[in-house]
Amino acid sequence: MSALSQLKPASLWQLFEKICSIPHPSKHEQKISLWIQDWAKELGLAIKEDAVGNLIIKKPATAGMEDRKGTILQAHMDMVPQKNNDTDHDFLTDPIKPYIIESDDIDSGEWVTAEGTTLGADNGVGLASALAVLASDDIPHGPLEVLVTIDEEAGMTGAFGLEAGWLDGDILINTDSEQEGEVYMGCAGGIDGNATFPLTFEHVPSDYKAFNLSISGLKGGHSGVDIHTGRANANKLLVRFLLEASNEFDIGLTELNGGSLRNAIPREANASFVIAKDKIEPLKIALADYLATIRANLGAIETDIDMLLISPEDFDQCWTKATQAAILRALNACPNGVMRMSDDIEGIVETSLNLGVIRTRGKKFSAMTLIRSLHDDGRLETQLTVQSVFELAGASIIFSGAYPGWKPNTDSAIMQTVRDTYQSIFNKVPAVMVIHAGLECGLFKSAYPHWDMVSIGPTINFPHSPDEKIEIASVALYWQLLVAVLANIPKK
Repeated sequence: MSALSQLKPASLWQLFEKICSIPHPSKHEQKISLWIQDWAKELGLAIKEDAVGNLIIKKPATAGMEDRKGTILQAHMDMVPQKNNDTDHDFLTDPIKPYIIESDDIDSGEWVTAEGTTLGADNGVGLASALAVLASDDIPHGPLEVLVTIDEEAGMTGAFGLEAGWLDGDILINTDSEQEGEVYMGCAGGIDGNATFPLTFEHVPSDYKAFNLSISGLKGGHSGVDIHTGRANANKLLVRFLLEASNEFDIGLTELNGGSLRNAIPREANASFVIAKDKIEPLKIALADYLATIRANLGAIETDIDMLLISPEDFDQCWTKATQAAILRALNACPNGVMRMSDDIEGIVETSLNLGVIRTRGKKFSAMTLIRSLHDDGRLETQLTVQSVFELAGASIIFSGAYPGWKPNTDSAIMQTVRDTYQSIFNKVPAVMVIHAGLECGLFKSAYPHWDMVSIGPTINFPHSPDEKIEIASVALYWQLLVAVLANIPKK
C-alpha cells in the first residue's frame, strides 16, 4: 500500500494518486479524460463529452433528497507542467511522483509534494473529491452533476466552450481555490498579450567570443496567487543585467529565452551573446557584483538565486544593435507584478501583470504577458500601458483570450450555506474572499447566468511551480465541509 493510500479520506487520496499516475498537462488531457469516462461507466453513471472535451457526469439524488436544488461539482482535469532543471521528466508520458513530507515543526504539519515537478493538486485534489462523491454510497446529496473542464490552466478552452443546455443544476461548487478556511465568491478576469519583434542580424567580429548566461533557482509560482509575495521574475532580472552589459561592454545578443507559461512567475531564463575578448574579465566582475546585489536585495524571499556563465561554440551572427536595444529596453520597461491593490477588499490585488515568457524563434522574438484584474477598466488600463511600451519599441502586439472576472454576489444563497455550514462544523466563521487568480466561474455565467456559485478548496502552497505542496490536514477539513454542504443544499 502506498503512503498516500493510507491518508484520510482514503477514497479521495486514492483517486488523487490515480490521477497523478496519468499524464494530464494542459492541452494533453486525452488520457485522463478516457480514464474518467471508463471509470464512470464502470460505476454505472451517465457521462457525456461535449464538443470541446468537457465531461459531464450525472448521479441521481439519494433517497429522500430528490426535492433539493440540483448541484454541480466542478473541477478541471489539466495541470501546469513545471519541473526543475535537474529533473528528468516528460509530462506527456511520465507519471507525477507524489510523496509525503514531514516537518520537524509541530505547527507546520504534513504535506504532499512531488519529486522535482508540479504536483497537480491544482486541481487534481478537487477533481478527486468530486469523483469520490460520485463513487460513494453513503454521502447524502440532491440531484448531482460533476463538470470536469479541459485546459483551464492554458486558456480556459473548456469554460469558453461550455454550451447552455448541457447541465440542469442551479448551484455550482467550484473546487479550485487553494486556502482552507476561505470561501471565494469572486475572482479576477484576465487577458493574454503576445508582442513580436522582427530580428535583424549582423556579422560577429573575429575578436569576439560567445557566452551563455543563465539565471535559475528562483521560486516562481502562480502569477495570480503569488504575484504579491515579492517573488522575483527571472526574465526581468536577466534583462536588467543584459541591458547594463549592452551599454557598458557592447555585447551582441544571439538568443534570449525565459519562463515557460504565461500564468507562472518565471523561475529561469537564459541568453546567448558575443563580447570582445578584452571585455570578458570586466564582464565577469560586473556579473559577480550584480549577483551579489540581487542576492542581498531579494535574499529574504529568493534564497537560491544563481547565475551561470559558460562558453559555448562561437556564433557567426548576432542581433543588430538597434534590434537588441529595442527589445531589451521594451522588456525592461514592461511593467511586472502588482499594478494596484483593491480599494474595496483589504489585502487583495486588484490588477497585476506577469511577463511570463520570452522566446527567440528564428527571425522573431516574442514576449508573452498575462494581465489580471478584478475590474475591466483596470485590465484595459494595463493593457494600454503594455501596448504602448512594445509598440514604441517597434513590436506588434496582439491581445487574446480575454475572460471576465466573477463579480461577487453578496446575496449568494450557496455562499451563505457554505459559511453557515463551516461555522457549525468548526465553530468559527470562514473568511469570505475574492481571489486574484482566474477561476472559470466568470465564464460559466455566459451560458448559465442563473447559476449561484461558490469556490472552496484545501490549502495548496506554491501552485504552478515544482515547490507545489498540499497540506494533508486541510484536505480532510475541506472534504468534511464539502460533504456537509451537499447534505445542506436547500430545497427547490
